[in-house]
Amino acid sequence: MTTTTVAVAPLTIQDAEALVSAARRAAEAAGVTVSVTVLDAGGHLLAFRRDDRAVLISGETSTRKAYTALQLDSATRELVDAVQPGGLFHTLPTALDRPLLFIAGGVPVRRDGRLIGAIGVGGGAPDQDHGFAAAAVETLV
Repeated sequence: MTTTTVAVAPLTIQDAEALVSAARRAAEAAGVTVSVTVLDAGGHLLAFRRDDRAVLISGETSTRKAYTALQLDSATRELVDAVQPGGLFHTLPTALDRPLLFIAGGVPVRRDGRLIGAIGVGGGAPDQDHGFAAAAVETLV
């Protein structure tokens, strides 16, 4: 019996840099300064950018948003209700070594339907951050 395996190209450094640039351009067009983090499928940092005008903690925020989107394979905007008392993930953040962050702005990155990484944006309002991250993912071909 022959098994056919379909390879999916991983998220490259060039992809990650393109995601950072696209998110930054979207934020700048809205007049917002942000930090952007891109992780590969293993949670390794591929690209990071923090604007000197952004709030200092926005770098940690963007990284935790990306990590959360990657670990749960879902946009962080979709997970906010799950961590409220009685929600599906109410106790999850304390069960992991690296804390998750359930604020909009983390978006998984997929290629051919498979999870290959995640992007996190921090510095704007949560819905703005989600929009910047989602817009960047849409530019990745």
